[in-house]
Amino acid sequence: MVSSYVIYTAVPISVVVALGLIRKWRSRSWAKCVSNTCLRGKTFLITGANSGIGLETAKALVKRKARVIFACRDIDKAKQAIAEIRKEQPIGGELIPMQLDLASFESIEKFVEVVKAGFYKIDVLINNAGVTVPLKQDQKTKEGFEIHIGTNHLGHFYLTNLLIDLLKKASPSRVVIVSSTLHEKGKLDFGDLNLRAEIEEAKRGKGGRHNAGYCNSKLMNVYFARGLAAKLMSEGVDVNACCPGFCYTNLFRNFVRWYHYILMAPVAFFFMRSAKQGAETVVFCASDYSIEGHTGKFYRDCAEYTSKYPFNKEEETKLWEISEEMVEARKPLKN
Repeated sequence: MVSSYVIYTAVPISVVVALGLIRKWRSRSWAKCVSNTCLRGKTFLITGANSGIGLETAKALVKRKARVIFACRDIDKAKQAIAEIRKEQPIGGELIPMQLDLASFESIEKFVEVVKAGFYKIDVLINNAGVTVPLKQDQKTKEGFEIHIGTNHLGHFYLTNLLIDLLKKASPSRVVIVSSTLHEKGKLDFGDLNLRAEIEEAKRGKGGRHNAGYCNSKLMNVYFARGLAAKLMSEGVDVNACCPGFCYTNLFRNFVRWYHYILMAPVAFFFMRSAKQGAETVVFCASDYSIEGHTGKFYRDCAEYTSKYPFNKEEETKLWEISEEMVEARKPLKN
C-alpha cells in the first residue's frame, strides 16, 4: 500500500511537471529567430535597450558580434545593463551606452549630434522604447504632447528622420519599429490626437478596457513604418514594424498592483512570453537575411502578419503631415 507521505509528495510534483509541460507545449507556437549570421562590423542602435525586450534584443545581437548602441533615458541603467551582458558574454560585440530621452526633442537633437560625430553609418535602427501610463495621470512630454503620442510616436518619428542619412550610408540597412497588435484597437481622431476628451473621461473614472493612448501610439507606429517604407523604397533602407507578443516586462508597471499578480498568475503562466521570447521577432526583423528587400510589412512570431486594421493611404498621409507639423512647431497643434 502506498503511504500517504508518497501521495502527498507525488501529487504536487506531478501538478508542477504537468503545468511545465503545458507551458512548454504552449510556447511551441512562439517562433524563434534561427538565423545565427555573424554581424561583425554592423552597428545597431536600440532605443530602450537597458531592460525588457530591448535588453534581450541587444544580448542576441551582441552574441552575433554586432556593435550595439544603447540609447536609454537613464545612462546609469544602460551602463548596468552593459555590465551584465559583459559578464555573460565577455567577448561579444562592442556595447556603447548613450543618453536619450524620447520625451524631449532637445534630448533627441543632442543625441543625434553625438551619434553623427561618432559614427559614419547606422546599419539597423530599432525603435523599441515605449511607455504606457494611466490616462488619468495626464502625463506630457517636455514639449507638452500627450505622453504616448509624444514618446512612442513623435519621439521615434523625429529620431528616425534625423538619422536617415546614416541609414542610407549603410544601405542595405533597416529600421525596425516595435509596435503591437493592439494597434488594431487604435482609432485616430485628428481633431484630438492628444486625447483631451479621453483623458478627462479617465479622470472621472470612466474609460475603455484598453489604454487609448497606448493603442493609438502603436497604430501610429505602424502607419509610420508604412509611410517611411514608401519614401525609402529606392534607397536600400527596409522599414518594418513588428509585435513581440504578450510579454512580461516592466512596460505595464504603472498598472500592476499586488493583487494583480495573484489574479493574473494563471494567464501569465500560460500566455505571457518572457522578454527573451518576445525579442525573437525583433531580432528576426533586424538581422534575418531572408527578409532583406521586404519593406512596409508587419511581423509577428517571425512571420508576416496581416493586420485587421483597415489602413488607408489618406489617413497615413495625414498622420505624416501632422507629425511633421508637430515636430516643426515643437508644441501640440491647437484643435
